[in-house]
Parts: sequence; structure tokens; C-alpha cells
Amino acid sequence: MNRIAVMLLGIFAVLALSWTGLVLSNQRSYGALQPFISKDDNKAYPEQLPGIAAQGKQVYQDLGCAYCHTQEVVPATISADVKRGWGERQSYVRDYIREDRVLLGSLRLGPDLRNIGSRKPVTGRAYDEAWHYRHLYDPTSVSPGSNMPSYAFLFETRKIVGERSPNAVAFANAKEGFEVVPSARAESLVAYLLSLKNAYNYPEEAGKVYVAPKKEGKEGADAAKKETK
Repeated sequence: MNRIAVMLLGIFAVLALSWTGLVLSNQRSYGALQPFISKDDNKAYPEQLPGIAAQGKQVYQDLGCAYCHTQEVVPATISADVKRGWGERQSYVRDYIREDRVLLGSLRLGPDLRNIGSRKPVTGRAYDEAWHYRHLYDPTSVSPGSNMPSYAFLFETRKIVGERSPNAVAFANAKEGFEVVPSARAESLVAYLLSLKNAYNYPEEAGKVYVAPKKEGKEGADAAKKETK
């Protein structure tokens, strides 16, 4: 009986030590991190999500986007993320401190989205609201060969009254006198995607992360064309 008690106490001790090492040590290291106030523009980084983008994050979660997309630029020493143009530097813990739920994801059936809001456009394409609306409505119209499903249910077809909506999906096949426009969910989702950007390089971490060298001329243009979307 005494042996059983000792064994149970040993198991409890191992679990307690493991929990302490995995949870408490990380909390001590990262839990105290605060936004950094830049002396250049007096802004706090990372910035707080605007209200509409916060709503869009909920749509992102509801649609299960994290199943196919990650939100983490992996260090250049073990990944080609930076070379792909998915970020100018690897992601750092401080990037996520304002998030109540971090949507890192685990699979990359699609490209990483951590910096989609500041992604450099491929020639002829700008990753603005119009591009994202087209991509959501019909992914292959802007990304030939894409395996992403259509989210046309986030849009509605309505009769044009007066002037055409500035957000209308221009290429959508609507009847004469009608237009396809994004719903409130689509607008907030796109606002969230455009808010995803980790361009600021914190002074404390500046020497710890890899920053991609800027490419000029033909080399830079070729690199942009290889970017997958």
C-alpha cells in the first residue's frame, strides 16, 4: 500500500513539475510583455485591432480559416517564409500580446496570412479590398489553380438603385441591373485580413530576428512573381 502511495505521489510530482515548467515559466517570460511605445510616432506596437477588424476576426474563426492558413512567419534559418515574401522578419512573441486568442493554425494548405495586410503585391495585382472580395467570391479568378473554396455566400445579389456600389464585385456574373456586393460579414473579414501586418521591428528584438534584404531590379521582380497566394 505504501508503494502505491509513493508511486502516486511521484506521478503527481512529475505532473506538477511539468506544468510549472511549461506554463509558469512561459508566463514569467512572456506574460509581462507590454506594447512598445515608439518614440518616432508615439504609437504603441503592436496596435490594437479596429472594431470592424475585431468583428472580422470572429468571422475568420467561424469560417475555420485557421484550418488551412497559419499566422506565423517561421525563422529564416529553418524556413523560406521570408524569401516567399510572407514577412520582412520572423514572427515574435510580442506580436501576439494583444490577442485574446492566437490563431496560429497548424496546416498550410494556403499561404501564411500573418502579414497579408502588408504583403507586397505581385505585378498587376494589389492586395486591397477589391482583390480580397474577388478572392473570397471566386478564388481562381485572382489565384489560378487555387484550392480554396468559394465563399460566395458572404455576398448578396441586389438590384442596382442609383449608382453602383463601390464594393461591388466587378467580374461577378449578375443579371442586367443587378450587382454582387459583400455582406457585413465579408466587409469585416476583409478588414481583419488587411489589419494583419507585423512590419514594426521592436528595438529589443531587432537583433534577434532575421530581416529580409530588399531586392531591387529584375531580381526583386522575379521574387515577387514566385510569391504564392
